[in-house]
Amino acid sequence: MVIITHDLDFSAILAAMNGAKPSVVQIRVADMTPAFLVGPVVTGLRQCASDLQAGALLRIDIDRQRLRLLPVRPTT
Repeated sequence: MVIITHDLDFSAILAAMNGAKPSVVQIRVADMTPAFLVGPVVTGLRQCASDLQAGALLRIDIDRQRLRLLPVRPTT
């Protein structure tokens, strides 16, 4: 299962609970129209499919994407 959201709550809950699933695709762009989003979201899903199946947090920004495997570990 993969949750696609513009909200930060899902990733915050996963981090707080040390959760390993579901995967979350977090969209961090201002233009939320389908015409704008379809390219970056489809590209991100294709490029990160195996990681998302295993459990990951994918953040899609206007000019890049960032993938973190779940559970999210605190940085030291």
